[in-house]
Amino acid sequence: MNTSIEILKKKIENFTPEIAEAFIKIVDNLDIAVKSNVSQFQLDEVFSRIEFHTENLATKLDFFENISELEKICA
Repeated sequence: MNTSIEILKKKIENFTPEIAEAFIKIVDNLDIAVKSNVSQFQLDEVFSRIEFHTENLATKLDFFENISELEKICA
């Protein structure tokens, strides 16, 4: 991986100003996937509970005590 990065760095250093500007615009428009320590199962579970509560307003969300822990993990 480091070798690939070094090769890319050398190629970028040789860009003309116009190509460098175009490259910057392309990179700026890329969607960067945010990696989280929260598993997809946990995220799906929270989403499911919120969705259920939204549809059934008389119910009580049962994970309020864990929300601070979730916020710490997601931060």
